[in-house]
Amino acid sequence: MNNSENMLTMQELLDNEEQEMKRIKTGDIVKGTVILVNDNEVMVNIGYKSDGIITKSEFSSDSDVVLTEAVKENDEIEVYVVKLNDGEGNVLLSRKRLEGLKVWDDFIAMHETGEIFPVRVVEVVKGGAMALYKGIKGFIPASHISMGFTKDLAEFVGKTLEVKVIEVDKGKRKLVFSRKEVEKKEIESKKAAVLDSIQKGEVRKGQVKRLTDFGAFVDLGGIDGLIHVSELSWKRVNSPAEVVSEGDMVEVYVIDFDKEKERISLSLKQVTPDPWTLVSSKYNVGDVVEGTVLRLPNFGAFIELEPGLDGFCHISQIDQKHIAKPSDVLSEGQKVSAKIIEIKPEEKKISLSIKEAQGGETEAAEDYSDETPVNTVEDSINE
Repeated sequence: MNNSENMLTMQELLDNEEQEMKRIKTGDIVKGTVILVNDNEVMVNIGYKSDGIITKSEFSSDSDVVLTEAVKENDEIEVYVVKLNDGEGNVLLSRKRLEGLKVWDDFIAMHETGEIFPVRVVEVVKGGAMALYKGIKGFIPASHISMGFTKDLAEFVGKTLEVKVIEVDKGKRKLVFSRKEVEKKEIESKKAAVLDSIQKGEVRKGQVKRLTDFGAFVDLGGIDGLIHVSELSWKRVNSPAEVVSEGDMVEVYVIDFDKEKERISLSLKQVTPDPWTLVSSKYNVGDVVEGTVLRLPNFGAFIELEPGLDGFCHISQIDQKHIAKPSDVLSEGQKVSAKIIEIKPEEKKISLSIKEAQGGETEAAEDYSDETPVNTVEDSINE
């Protein structure tokens, strides 16, 4: 075999190898095998005469990506051809651009179907925050990052949120996410579950969410019910804050509900017995009891024996000597001892005598109690 024949054979081998090599051009999408990974780049064998290089910036839009964790040697990946020669004889590849091309079609489909998916919030920008999904950044307006008020958007950075696409424009590369829309759907689902299962007369657990002058709103797990101020306690309540605070976990009694109007009426006091129903078993005529002066109208004193249970002491039964008005010898909030001289549970009336408890004589209860114009705190206030 002469030299020319040898040379021909070598040329044929080179030609055959060239034919076996892939023919690629800028913009192609090809598959390759990872042959090397370090902190700054990934080298990929794409079956071309030169290996391909993916720089960290071309691997993902996530600046925090760790290449050695994202891919491993011998992984097969799909890449986008950016340039056939990067100046050093390598093919410049991009995974980020490939994902970008594919994911926009996904975003369009997800927008149409209302699909919910996770994104990671990466930075706060004017008017909202940027979140990352498959290497593509989308905008979350401040008004759509949560159903509730958010004072500082920075608290969401680094967190993963479930979102929906609410606006997408592939041509303009515009993408808008919403967490609020997802929360709305979650709340509606929970609300429906509560309204479908709630029963009058049952006791449920909830959390106090908001206090108003007229009562307290309690979250029952998706829908709020209202405890009117009159249903907070068996005793008189001037402000809901006297009984509950926002954030309190409470057990409430379901008084009524309207599924169509999505309204639920609750009671806190009805979880415990009305103290008047237990009067006959706890108190007897002749007992000397301790109480707190609640109110001093001109004709007597209302004395609280226990929360929700008040007795009345007529002015003639306050002191051994004659007094012009109850406030001459008593003050609101004062602790006193009094003797029970009459009990009428059905009328929610207990007649008391302070002077009897002190050893003085009392007039017959009928001499004054039936003529007394007011026998409860509520009656006194109304008058």
